[in-house]
Amino acid sequence: MQLKLNNRIDSRTKVGFVTTLGAFLFWGVAVMYWKLLKQVPSLELLSHRVVWSLVFVVIILSLNHGWNEFRSQLSSSRKRIALVFSAVFLCFNWLTFVWAVNAGYIVECSLGYFINPLFNVILGYIFFRERLRPWQYVSILFALAGVLNLTFNYNRFPWIGIMLAFSFGMYGMIRKKLEIKSLSGLGAETLVLLPFALGYILYREISGAGAFLHLDWQTTVLLMIAGPVTAIPLLAFNHGVQRLRLTTVGLIQYVTPTGMFLLGVFFYHELFSLPQLISFSLIWLALVLFSLEGFLFQRGQPRRLKKSTP
Repeated sequence: MQLKLNNRIDSRTKVGFVTTLGAFLFWGVAVMYWKLLKQVPSLELLSHRVVWSLVFVVIILSLNHGWNEFRSQLSSSRKRIALVFSAVFLCFNWLTFVWAVNAGYIVECSLGYFINPLFNVILGYIFFRERLRPWQYVSILFALAGVLNLTFNYNRFPWIGIMLAFSFGMYGMIRKKLEIKSLSGLGAETLVLLPFALGYILYREISGAGAFLHLDWQTTVLLMIAGPVTAIPLLAFNHGVQRLRLTTVGLIQYVTPTGMFLLGVFFYHELFSLPQLISFSLIWLALVLFSLEGFLFQRGQPRRLKKSTP
């Protein structure tokens, strides 16, 4: 009986690891997809991402008979109001990302997602009164030194990376408080953004500048698959994260910014100067300390609990 239980746990862990790793790998190389749409203005690209994501969610909910669950999860007015705010932060994150990728700032996008775990710790401290452990303070100071070095030696505040970390961190914080399933949440958020997205697409069409069905057929197809490109890795992530320890998820998530960074430097040949190298090195050091501290803290938890038990 115990052997069967262990096998079941191992199987769930393996499935969780594969789906979570797949999601982060996909997000890491997804810049290549958005680069193929550089001929589409960022605001129009964002609008199509919203519309086609909602279409995809509607199809999946219909196939899985999930409308009752969707309505039940959004029955609370508090949840509906909170989802409006999460939709706004998601919109800022998507818009910043697609603009930065096609403007040649993939490396700075990776900076944002390297910083994000440390930014989440700060949000936890501010909004959830979570206590910071000594080495977490040290990690944040190293990351802050990296950002300040970029600001003063690179003569430009890294607003793209900070904006991505801030918007995604705030989005994640709201969604954590709500505890709504990813598909229902994404459906609600895209529904909030739908009037603005459709309005902008219609404006572009009326003015004769719209991309959909007016450029080559490849662009039209790429715009239509923005829905699954957005939703599938998100669903895979949420499926996997339920089967893994958060420490494991925290370590795997660095696959995404690493992929972005490597593509930006070696595939798209973005400039990577000495000030950037120094700053990234400080941030990477911060992440190593942060991850190692989290791993050792989690390993020590059972021991601490055992000692505290009378």
